[in-house]
Amino acid sequence: MHHTDSPGGYDCAGTPGIIRRLYAGQTGARRWDDIGYNFLVDRCGTVYEGRAGGVDRPVTGAHTQGFNHRTAGIAAIGTFTAGTPVPRAMTDAIAAPAAWKLGLAGVDPRASVGPVSSSSNSRYQAGTTALLPSLSGHRDGFRTSCPGAALTLRLPVIREAAARLQGRN
Repeated sequence: MHHTDSPGGYDCAGTPGIIRRLYAGQTGARRWDDIGYNFLVDRCGTVYEGRAGGVDRPVTGAHTQGFNHRTAGIAAIGTFTAGTPVPRAMTDAIAAPAAWKLGLAGVDPRASVGPVSSSSNSRYQAGTTALLPSLSGHRDGFRTSCPGAALTLRLPVIREAAARLQGRN
């Protein structure tokens, strides 16, 4: 789970333009071949496809160095530092692709998983098995404050909503 570290008081009709600017920043200055996230979610609860290739395919993102393979990156559009409201429409919408993608592998959104780091630039040395929540924040695998303190506090609620969407009690 990520935030885009961009202004959050936007009109949702302008979300496509925001995504184009994020894409330009990631493919320009960072020299990535595409936007890093598989999904982006706006404050009104609209889910957008991010990285090209199809949301129903195992497209490798560029969202958490060391843990991009066999994962999906979901970015909340905005900045969610401590005290910033996280709209319910956004958290509900985040739960839907999380439930679906994790469900494809039979993974409970409330469970922990053991991915192996592929990069010593992550929080874990390459080759190290990390114990992470299956729906985790960027900062769980990388040295960053992303997805922000406010969104991090909402992750348990998102996990529970995703589990309900999967039909789990």
